[in-house]
Amino acid sequence: MTDTTTKPSQEMLDLYDRYAHGFIDRRTFMNRLGRFAVGGITVAALANSLLPDYARAEQVAKDDLRIMGEDILYPSPSGAGEMMGYLVRPALACDVNPRPGVVVIHENRGLNPYIRDVARRLAVAGYVALAPDALYPLGGYPGSDDEGRTMQRQRDRNEMVEDFKAAVAFLEKHPNCTGNVGCVGFCFGGSVSNRLAAEVPSLKASVPFYGGGVPAEAVPNINAPLLIHLGELDKRVNAGWPAYKEALDANKKAYTMHMYEGANHGFHNDTTPRYDAEAAELAWARTLAFFAKHLQ
Repeated sequence: MTDTTTKPSQEMLDLYDRYAHGFIDRRTFMNRLGRFAVGGITVAALANSLLPDYARAEQVAKDDLRIMGEDILYPSPSGAGEMMGYLVRPALACDVNPRPGVVVIHENRGLNPYIRDVARRLAVAGYVALAPDALYPLGGYPGSDDEGRTMQRQRDRNEMVEDFKAAVAFLEKHPNCTGNVGCVGFCFGGSVSNRLAAEVPSLKASVPFYGGGVPAEAVPNINAPLLIHLGELDKRVNAGWPAYKEALDANKKAYTMHMYEGANHGFHNDTTPRYDAEAAELAWARTLAFFAKHLQ
């Protein structure tokens, strides 16, 4: 996790959440952050303490001998007609014994190193993982989350969802995959995971991390069982949970929701100060158990 000279307060984390999700611009973010700059700590230092540090949080190395990973192209109905994704699979016996597949859906900033690492974690756990980059039609993840967020706002949300739906179809037919495919997504990707559960009838399981649900009128179309992870302090996303729960219950949909005490939005992302190790490890263990149940 990122080393900082000061531990960000909850107010600072909430301020960053508003900036990261487009409710305020960078100038407003920096100006408001200024009131926390005391005791010789600069605004720039405070901003850096809130940003991801991708160099420090690689749980599975790119060259780990247990896996094989590569960037591949797959057909897509939107954009330029093709999409790029990071495809990772177990290194041994996958050609002889196909494995279930998982589409990994990134946050609102493209295929950054954290999401690539999540795909590798799934491959180590025995899955064929595909992590698409919704920024590919615009040149791909630019190496900076700030730039990535700006780029992603240029894409049509529905077109991006079609790109992720196409990733499910690609994995279902991949020779290393059994055809049983689920998805996991974070933030924007959590919202997309909910949509895929309602819009892809063949999807076998969906795990949205702190993502908004689908409208009540779309809930009857949900076929995939849902494992929903929410952080207690994530007031923005949690505000929509009661209505989503009511619709899921009314339509007798299969779901489990876990609320993680004291956890913020983004608690699974181990590259930022919002990371909560206890909540992240428990949520990941539950995710792997859920996939083992529904994808095997």
